[in-house]
Amino acid sequence: MGRAFEFRKGRKMKRWAAMSKAFTRISKELTMAAKESGPNPESNFRLKTAMQNAKGVNMPKDKVEAAIKRATDKSAKDYSEVVYEGYGPHGVAILVETATDNPTRTVAAVRMHLSRADGELGKSGSLNHVFERKGVFRLPAEGLHMEELELELIDFGAEEIFEDEGEIIIHTAFTDFGAMQKALDARGLTVTNSELQRIPLTTVEISDEQYEDIEALVEKIEEDDDVQAVYHNAA
Repeated sequence: MGRAFEFRKGRKMKRWAAMSKAFTRISKELTMAAKESGPNPESNFRLKTAMQNAKGVNMPKDKVEAAIKRATDKSAKDYSEVVYEGYGPHGVAILVETATDNPTRTVAAVRMHLSRADGELGKSGSLNHVFERKGVFRLPAEGLHMEELELELIDFGAEEIFEDEGEIIIHTAFTDFGAMQKALDARGLTVTNSELQRIPLTTVEISDEQYEDIEALVEKIEEDDDVQAVYHNAA
């Protein structure tokens, strides 16, 4: 009974940690979006997307409103969006997106994690040939017909549509992100998450044991509050 309790407790703590990280990431996005183009989501596309993603992870309304309000607070931190590129163990490319008020601190932390995992930090732009930025939309699959949806959305930039674990996932080119968002809104479709992600153009084949090394490195980097997302090209 003791072991079962500890197992459940561990899973619960992991869920809380993941939720806390999601709230931190989206809070920064809400603040940056509101600071960039104002607090009205109808005229601020980036803010509207961030609010939609907040809803998708059940972020409390008061936390959403507080994050938007911080954009007008003169004493609030200014965040810079910085991308760090490098390689982890086994020749796997690692790309880290951050939102930080102290790039010196953030780059030191990313460099430390890569170095401890026998990797290294690279120059900006060094992974342009490895990753491509894509729009990724997630919708609940229930009640939707994938083939019909694909025919409807192909003119708005849908490059790939597939189902995964009860969700329909749509990929678009970076430049078609806004057009797809508007097309989904116009059809009244529920979008649980939409964002620009880095999709690997080439992948590295590694063993299961080596993949565990990559997962451990990604988890360590993601623990940093400055980090918004981590991508790799391990197959």
